[in-house]
Amino acid sequence: MEQSSILDAGATALMEKLGRAARDAAAELAYATPERKHAALIGAADAVWERRQVILDENTLDQEYGTQKGLSPAMMDRLRLDEGRIRGMVDGLRAVAAQPDPVGRVLAEWDRPNGLHIQRVATPLGVVGVIYESRPNVTADAGALCLQSGNAVILRGGSESFHSSTAIHACMVDGLRSAGLPEAAIQLVPTRDREMVTAMLRAVEHIDVIVPRGGKGLVGLVQREARVPVFAHLEGICHVYADGAADLEKARRVVLNAKTRRTGICGSAECLLIDWQFYTKHGAVLIEDLLAAGVEVRTEGELLKVPGTVQAAPDDFGREFLDMIIAAKLVDGVDGAIAHIRKHGSSHTESILTETDATADRFFQRLDSAILMRNASTQFADGGEFGMGAEIGIATGKMHARGPVGAEQLCSFKYLVRGDGTCRA
Repeated sequence: MEQSSILDAGATALMEKLGRAARDAAAELAYATPERKHAALIGAADAVWERRQVILDENTLDQEYGTQKGLSPAMMDRLRLDEGRIRGMVDGLRAVAAQPDPVGRVLAEWDRPNGLHIQRVATPLGVVGVIYESRPNVTADAGALCLQSGNAVILRGGSESFHSSTAIHACMVDGLRSAGLPEAAIQLVPTRDREMVTAMLRAVEHIDVIVPRGGKGLVGLVQREARVPVFAHLEGICHVYADGAADLEKARRVVLNAKTRRTGICGSAECLLIDWQFYTKHGAVLIEDLLAAGVEVRTEGELLKVPGTVQAAPDDFGREFLDMIIAAKLVDGVDGAIAHIRKHGSSHTESILTETDATADRFFQRLDSAILMRNASTQFADGGEFGMGAEIGIATGKMHARGPVGAEQLCSFKYLVRGDGTCRA
């Protein structure tokens, strides 16, 4: 037997084992009380904090592996943990635990002339598969959100975050155990074997939805090969548009934050669009601010006159840099910005900087990205910042979930129909 066939057989067998356990756990989670789920999440949060040094030690091993693997600075930033990021992970677990239980919510109800009373009620999806790169915190975020929404989850972290993810997963299992919930509710694929990704994508009998969390290569692979439905999270090609009626100081603050706060996240601004009217009034101040902060500004035409800028390649407009690089362009008003975003965007997040309500309304109405903002940094494109406690990803597709995917978005619904010996004529 060829080595590839051996790997396929091993991955398939492991997927069967994980899948069966997940299905059994999902059946129990579907009716778990809010109190038990809350206890499991608080227990997990306590375990993460108590074992933070263990997690940091494991993360050091992952960083060494990432360096040897030649990961980009953006990927290394996503991989790195410190005490502050672990505190954020703990806070996220506690925030998810504090949210209302989304399962069993009555979404709508009505009475029919035929005597039936009908309710549409939120129910878990079942088993969620999450495939992610670099970020070990996804282990906690995804596990928490799936548990809160009554779903079992199978996590396949990136090879570079294997040690950190394993340590965090052990804390999640401790939380489940302390609350008397099935440990298989949150499972981590215990191998770096890449064949497990393919096995998960084909596991239609075990997994109800796949959530990819990573770069264009991973997401493209999942979308091409998955037989299981996918919550698409493609690139974060986020735009900031400075309108002619933008407040200068607000614009300067927002643009710098949107690009430089953290360049390696999907909410980082990758393209700055400047209205000619803004440029006429204020000059190249936004570009100069970015250059002073160490950002490489790739542009064309008039903006190339700004010292320090470089000529943009054609594909720089529509590129996710995930680095201290931004594309910049002058446009004719809000309609010029809208046209550019429609052509080059990825339907993730766009922000308009303006003091004119009508212009902001036009921007909101005529663009269909998952998140549209006004006078705010694109770095707020995050489930925690939206009050969801955490997120499992930013969905850029149009089916079922869009934007930050929290516990509510991980629910489907069913109809409960009540009669009184009611028969159809």
